[in-house]
Amino acid sequence: MPTTPAPAERSAVRTLLRLWPYVRPVRARLFAAAAVAVVASCTGLVIPLVLKWLVDGPVADRDPAGIRLGALYLLLLGFAEAVLFGIRRWLVARPLSHVEAEMRAALYRRLQRLPVAFHDRWASGQLLSRATTDLMLLRMFLAFPLTFLLVNGVTILVGLVVMLMQDWMLGLVILGPAVPVMWTCAVFERRYAQVARRAQDQVGDLTTVVEESVLGIRVVKGFGRHRSQARAFRELAGRLRGTELRKARLLATIWGVIVTLPEVAIGAALVLGAVRVADGELSAGTLVAFLSTALALRWPVDSIGFLLAMSQEAATATERYFEVMDEVPEEEREPDGERTVGDAEDGGVAVAGAGFAEKDGVRAGTRAGAEGGAGAGGGEGRPGSYGVRGGRRSGSAGGLRFEGVRFRYPDAPPGSPPLLDRIDLHIRPGESMALVGTTGSGKTTLTALVPRLYEVTAGRITLNGVDITAMSREELRSRVAVAFEEPTLFSASVGENVLMGASDAAGKTELDRALAVARADFAHALPQGTDTRVGEQGLSLSGGQRQRLALARAVVGRPEFLVLDDPLSALDVHTEAAVEAALRQVLVDTTALIVAHRPSTVLLADRVALLSGGRITAVGTHQELLRDNAEYARLMSGQEEDSR
Repeated sequence: MPTTPAPAERSAVRTLLRLWPYVRPVRARLFAAAAVAVVASCTGLVIPLVLKWLVDGPVADRDPAGIRLGALYLLLLGFAEAVLFGIRRWLVARPLSHVEAEMRAALYRRLQRLPVAFHDRWASGQLLSRATTDLMLLRMFLAFPLTFLLVNGVTILVGLVVMLMQDWMLGLVILGPAVPVMWTCAVFERRYAQVARRAQDQVGDLTTVVEESVLGIRVVKGFGRHRSQARAFRELAGRLRGTELRKARLLATIWGVIVTLPEVAIGAALVLGAVRVADGELSAGTLVAFLSTALALRWPVDSIGFLLAMSQEAATATERYFEVMDEVPEEEREPDGERTVGDAEDGGVAVAGAGFAEKDGVRAGTRAGAEGGAGAGGGEGRPGSYGVRGGRRSGSAGGLRFEGVRFRYPDAPPGSPPLLDRIDLHIRPGESMALVGTTGSGKTTLTALVPRLYEVTAGRITLNGVDITAMSREELRSRVAVAFEEPTLFSASVGENVLMGASDAAGKTELDRALAVARADFAHALPQGTDTRVGEQGLSLSGGQRQRLALARAVVGRPEFLVLDDPLSALDVHTEAAVEAALRQVLVDTTALIVAHRPSTVLLADRVALLSGGRITAVGTHQELLRDNAEYARLMSGQEEDSR
């Protein structure tokens, strides 16, 4: 995802207010902490008043008992202030860690629910930085700047009132720098917001490079590209360093202004006050109290700069966080084109009365083509085959059906031709269909439409006569199992990886059966058997082992529908033959769509569909297509490279 600068007129306050739903459950403790901090800060402002009494009274009168009493008052006030600030920290620690955890969990849930098209666009490092660095900034903001912007504001206001009450003339001297300081803060806030956004986006870019280098370390080392990767990292790190230095310069500028002007004002007040004390117009105690109050306000005033900086970084982090949270999850999306159906929230009950909108010409002749099982040029693989297979009776309404399906990627240029156009295909109940085609013909994309990893642009897909958009994704994906060409394993045990494809009640029996079907019995010989952790991405295993485990994951739940994207591409000839023999037994009891590149895989299927130019151009048995279709014969003879 490209980095984006913060809008010039973005309101930090409005942005930060979006955190309220997460903060609301702990608001009582946060308000209590703020109140305690205000009391603690105001307690500190009582100390100058005690000093005034002490100087003008016991000190001037040389009263030792009064001096000791004044010292005791000062000690108690200091102790009370320290205790109150300690209570404030205790009040915010636990609830804010809870807020951070809830926000991180909500972000993770949203990432799981966002469509594949979203993850195609976004770099993983950008998402990772939002889940870690940005949320840490938000926790720090809620713990410190949020409270102390309020506390310091109240402290400055009360302190100014106290000083004006002591002596209005000296108070006006102290108020002199207020206008230039406020103007400087306004300019700083606008500029710092843009730089803070740039820095946090660059952190995401840097995280992406590190993650890709670690996951692709075999490629980096295999091609000797460690120097070029290091150069790319240095360039990004140098860019981030420059941005951080820009932030430091802005912060140094505002801090210089905020510190210098009040210090000059305090110096002027000291000189003027000393002259007035010498002239007898002002008591020494009043001058001491005034200056003590002014010095007590130094920290609240000096901290304005970095409190504003942290607030801007928190606003930017909030903005980045909600860029992801505002993305519409799968359950709420309505795909473009003719489709009008959506799912209920959180994969629950499907929308009642969900229908399918047709447009002229899109569905013409669809059912007739689907009944025959293909578009142009197809023949029936098994004449008169509407019989019983796998214990289920075939019929025109059952199985997996594509009706006038058209697909264009969401980020494709407007007006570009669809990748898949008017796909009509019918896989009968209990039947297996091989899908073949040349590179870029859209085979993998077509299989991804069945579990709704992508939404069709037009047309519809049905399972046993039911439009897949009329059922929740939870139901759909419990009926359809998928094995991808590129197997993905998680940092978990072999058993946990395989059983991801089954219900929570599945156990060792189902696991052993799936491993046997996929000829993944090697798992039992691992150091801890099926409890052996395979490591990140399963890179501790060979490609063929990973692929067999992915196949075991697809079949472990005994799915009604099975979608296999070239599941045997990484296997040697002997292992492939053994897996195919076992897989045939599974295919008897399921309806399957298999992307195939090898003739041996094609022979697993009852019929074959040829995908060419985004259309199904032929359907028939392997032998029929070899005899009647030159393109298919060329593909199977290896004269043309085939891939996804």
